[in-house]
Amino acid sequence: QVQLVESGGGLVQAGGSLRLSCVASGHTSRILIMGWYRQAPEKQREPVATITSGGNTNYADSVKGRFTISIDGAKKGVYLQMNSLKPEDTAVYCCNTIIPGVQFFGSGTQVTVSS
Repeated sequence: QVQLVESGGGLVQAGGSLRLSCVASGHTSRILIMGWYRQAPEKQREPVATITSGGNTNYADSVKGRFTISIDGAKKGVYLQMNSLKPEDTAVYCCNTIIPGVQFFGSGTQVTVSS
């Protein structure tokens, strides 16, 4: 089991920045991938960015060049730096992690971008 707790969401104007943090606990030594998903009202949850334990990253096309994902060396935290935020980035952002055979999600943090 891995427990995930997010923080850092809030209300920001378009063009602003936010940094999301996610702290992992439990069997963190088994983590293969960490990432961020988001779910906007009346939309399906979608992947935003992922990072492997080796540091390889992948981003949704909609956030490339604006968002940066990073992980700490002990695999106990994953971060999402979000710049040049747009109203369409408004969503609940959830931390995600995968260990062999299982994935976990945190409860999420709200990000609201006003125009």
